[in-house]
Amino acid sequence: MIFGVVIIGIASDGFSELKDPDFRDIPSDLRLPTLVEEKFGPGIRTKARNTTDAEGVYHVLYLPSDWKPGKKYPVIVEYAGNGPYLDKNGDESSGLVEGSKLGYGFSGGKGYIWLCLPYLNSAGAENVRKWWGDAPEYDPIPTVEYCKLTVRRICEKFGGDEKKIILCGFSRGAIACNFIGLYDDEIAKLWAGFIPFSHYDGVRKWAYPGSDKKSAIVRIARLRGRPQLILSESPANNQFTRKYIESLKGIDTDQLTYMDSGFRNHNDEWVLRPSPARSFARQWLKRIDPISE
Repeated sequence: MIFGVVIIGIASDGFSELKDPDFRDIPSDLRLPTLVEEKFGPGIRTKARNTTDAEGVYHVLYLPSDWKPGKKYPVIVEYAGNGPYLDKNGDESSGLVEGSKLGYGFSGGKGYIWLCLPYLNSAGAENVRKWWGDAPEYDPIPTVEYCKLTVRRICEKFGGDEKKIILCGFSRGAIACNFIGLYDDEIAKLWAGFIPFSHYDGVRKWAYPGSDKKSAIVRIARLRGRPQLILSESPANNQFTRKYIESLKGIDTDQLTYMDSGFRNHNDEWVLRPSPARSFARQWLKRIDPISE
């Protein structure tokens, strides 16, 4: 069982003398495997499609380096940020499914199947780089249904443990942890836990319908006590999110953990470098209880 804790401004060797460092100041110890197409095996990161997918629809699947047929593995499912995005610090997001990095950093490439899912347009015929669906309706249903289908298919085909599936995401993907992952009762049942990094559903209104607080409360109620590790690039942002969540009545917050990444960057690439936040996230994942039937 995981108990809620609040961790802000962690310092350790290499970080204690730095104030909001850029992640580029820390040498990386992980490199994403080269992306290939329709080739599956241990340590391989592949661009893949379901048999019914349109040509413009695809996801990215990584099988851990220790993967063996017939064994069960926990699964990290990930959603990417909006794109194309580039800020004054040089932080960027392509908005593409293959741009995701959190799951690989959290797992180190071992012990977890890593599945990066797309957001689909309103016709369900193409991946989109900004939000989901098409403006101005931003219909999330094709994205939600694709998630349900693909997660279950990957579990069946590659040994994913359906009781230990974690949903994570950066920026738009952090919002998607609740907006997509808790969209209805059926999809909400998939997850044993969540790791949103930078943003949180309901904290502010965005361009798409349903981003308001009243709608977000309906979604967060579907958590039903399951854990979330809520990450941010700054303590101030995490305090804002925490204040919002604690203002909601009737929401079980005992399993919510708040933590900052230790870097100033609005970028998920920090996870490819050693840090206290990454170490904590790895330990947090190990303590996730399987969901009950």
